[in-house]
Amino acid sequence: MAKRVLVTGITGYIGQHIAAELLRRNYEVVGTVRSLSKAQSARSALSSLPGGSNVKFIEADLLSDRGWAEGMADCDFVIHVASPFFLAEPKDENVMIAPAVEGTKRVIKSAIDASVKRLVLTSSVVAISSGRPSGTYGPDSWSDVNQNIGAYAKSKTLAERAAWESVKGSALELVAINPGFVLGPSLGSAGDGTSETMIANMIGGKMPAIPDVAMGMVDVRDVARLHVEALEAPNAAGKRFIAASANPISMAYLADVLKKAGYTKVPSRKAPNFAIKAMALFDREAKGMVPNLGLKISYENEATMTFLNWKPTPLELTFTEMAAAISK
Repeated sequence: MAKRVLVTGITGYIGQHIAAELLRRNYEVVGTVRSLSKAQSARSALSSLPGGSNVKFIEADLLSDRGWAEGMADCDFVIHVASPFFLAEPKDENVMIAPAVEGTKRVIKSAIDASVKRLVLTSSVVAISSGRPSGTYGPDSWSDVNQNIGAYAKSKTLAERAAWESVKGSALELVAINPGFVLGPSLGSAGDGTSETMIANMIGGKMPAIPDVAMGMVDVRDVARLHVEALEAPNAAGKRFIAASANPISMAYLADVLKKAGYTKVPSRKAPNFAIKAMALFDREAKGMVPNLGLKISYENEATMTFLNWKPTPLELTFTEMAAAISK
């Protein structure tokens, strides 16, 4: 009998890829959506896969108890992906923090009540290295929420902290996957996710200059495979796994790969840091970029390869396949 997995945030960029990977491995999939009217995009994206038409959708909101017990019923595992994110820094950080933290606690409590075996949490490297100086960081590192790290990094850090605290004393096993900047083609039609918007602007000539930002990056398909591997991997319970390139990949390098692939509208000019800081005074997207300017963060990702059998997709392939999908 196939094992059943609840995926929160199944309509999102990462959530759809995770659902597809689960179906390929013959799991039954239940997905939560804030409104059933939003389920059609995921239904369409998954329909061509074996079992895709059998995916069950449950209406459940991170800030409400309604729907979670129904969604968890008879589930062996949960993958908690849902978490708010906006490219622009919000005026009120709690717009991101409250759903992330309260939602994580609610999902974990519901999983414990339903006797779910293991929950895999989609965290982020921004819960590992934000507010820290340039250097190398591993799974034991935590971001400094007392620094100006931005609402998203703070929300992911506090939500993951809450997750580890919430499973204490319970039988629920917890595994955290901490991706870097996630790129790669969407499963369905191109959406409006952060990375998709950035690449679309870059190849479409809407990005005037390249910021001095370098990040650990990862292919969305690798992120999906790692989440599914983490469901049943021996000795993975209680661990955090970094899903990001060991070395930071600069935006300038990404732009260079795309220019060489024939995307002539990709900018070559570098944006001075002072210009972005000046823009941040009135532009909330620029404000969200400021904490990362000039930083060079490396990650210890060896445990991910060892425990979860990760063989990273070459990022040059990730960049060009994503650009090709967007420009169709």
